[in-house]
Amino acid sequence: MITSSKALCAVLLCSAVTTAFAQVRTERNISLSLASQIASAGVAACAEKGYAVAVTVVDRSGQVKAMHRADNAGPHTLASSQQKAYTSASAKSATLAMMEGAQKNPGAANLVYLPGFLLLGGGLPIKAGDEVIGGIGIGGAPGGHLDDQCAQTALEKVKDQLK
Repeated sequence: MITSSKALCAVLLCSAVTTAFAQVRTERNISLSLASQIASAGVAACAEKGYAVAVTVVDRSGQVKAMHRADNAGPHTLASSQQKAYTSASAKSATLAMMEGAQKNPGAANLVYLPGFLLLGGGLPIKAGDEVIGGIGIGGAPGGHLDDQCAQTALEKVKDQLK
C-alpha cells in the first residue's frame, strides 16, 4: 500500500513538472543584423530599377527592427513600408495575395479596417524554415507589384541565413 502511494506521488510530481515546462515556449526571431541586411538589400534592389523606396523590417511580433529610406524617397514611403511589414508578419502572408483575396471576397475586404494593416503589394513574411520570424515591407516603387519584386529580391539575397 505504501509503495503504491509513493508511485502515485511520483507520477503526480512528474506530471506537474511536465506541465510546468509546457508553459514556457521557445520562439525564433529575427536579429538586428539580419533585419538591417534585408532592409539594405531591399533599398538596393529597388535602386537598381530606379525606384527610391523605404524598407521596414519587423520582428515576429510586428515591432520595427530596421528601417531604411533611400535618398529622394517620399515621406509617405516610411509609413507604407512599416504597415506592409506589420501586415505580412501579423497575417503570415504576402500583402499582395491578401489584397487580391480582399478584392474577391467581401468578408476579407474588412481587413482594411484593422489598425496598421495595409493591403497593397510589397509586404512579405520572413521565414526561417516554416516559421515566420518577421516581415519586410517596401513602399515607394510605382506600383505594389514592383515593391513586392524588390522585397522578394531582398529575401533571396539572405536565403542562406534563413535555413
